[in-house]
Parts: sequence; structure tokens; C-alpha cells
Amino acid sequence: MEKRSSVTVHAIRTVGDPVLRTVADPVTTFDASLAALAEDMHETMNDVKGVGLAGPQIGISKRIFTYNIDGHVGTVCNPVLEILDEEAVEDDRTIEGCLSVPGIQMPLARPKKVRLTGVDITGEELEIIADGLLARCFQHETDHLNGKLFIDRLTGEERRRAQQTLRHNTYQSNVDHVQDQRAATIGSAFSNKTGNSFLRS
Repeated sequence: MEKRSSVTVHAIRTVGDPVLRTVADPVTTFDASLAALAEDMHETMNDVKGVGLAGPQIGISKRIFTYNIDGHVGTVCNPVLEILDEEAVEDDRTIEGCLSVPGIQMPLARPKKVRLTGVDITGEELEIIADGLLARCFQHETDHLNGKLFIDRLTGEERRRAQQTLRHNTYQSNVDHVQDQRAATIGSAFSNKTGNSFLRS
């Protein structure tokens, strides 16, 4: 396939945008426009040194996400997740955040190992067994496709603190400031800061 002469870096939608709370539609057409979308998503993700990006985060309500974490790079359409290590949920409370919810990072327990099935941008079936940060990334991005944000999975004190932050009268101005900064660099998705066990998307 001929490489496009240019790609588009998209703005990231933030909390309050209805597209983030909408269950995304399945991808049904695997053509040049889907390939172009995937290329744009990778470019957008890389623009902020991210490790994952879901369609709804750029206003595209389609079941597609891109990822680039620990040397694993790809695009998944219509993902289905199977938890392979349910007992590990409480063992992994990595700090998680989301560029669609700027300024909030909280420890969040997730299963450590999953099986992801779906298709690539050509419609070919794929299956990936993932653990660690890759498994967390797959769960986070699939949540986006189901209209769910990581803050919805918080419990106890972390949930209370997140809700307080969201309700604070300065939160929206902070979001606006972040959006202005992103616009200045024409970009903005899941970043990975190793050593501190931190993930953001």
C-alpha cells in the first residue's frame, strides 16, 4: 500500500465529552480509510509519547485502538478480552491515569494477565496473550471502547478523591489549560513512566 504524504494528529477528547461515554460501534469495513485512521492514531499517540490510544479519545466512536508498549506495537479492531489471572487483581495496583481525564492519577487494581482477540486493520484475526503493563494497556483501551473511563473502576478513598477533584471549581480551567498546551504542539494518549509503576492513557 502506498504511504500517505501526510498524517493528521488529532486533539484528545476530555471528560464531559459524550463520545467518551458511548459504546463504540464495531469496525465493519477494512479499507484504505481504516488504514489511514490507524496511521493517524499512531501518529497522535507518538506525538505525546503515548503507549495507547482508543478511537473515542479522538472523537471516533469505532472499536479500534493502537498501542506501543515495551516493544509491542499494533492496532486492534473489535477487541474481546478474557481474564486469565483473576486472582492477581489486587496484587497489581499500578498508578493509572488518562489523558481524557487530565490531572487525576490513582492506584488501580487490574488483572495481570489477559487474552485479547480481535482483528487487525486488514480484517485478519489476531490473538495476544498479555501480562503486566501490556495487559493493563489492553484493559484500559478496551474500557474506552465500552464508554468507561479508568475513574469508573476506582473504589474507596481513591474514588472519593477523584470525584472531589472532578467537582472542584478549578478543574475545568485546568482541563482547558491542558487542551491549550496540547493544541500548541498539535497533539495529545497512554504514556508509560517506568520505574514508578505509572500508566496514563
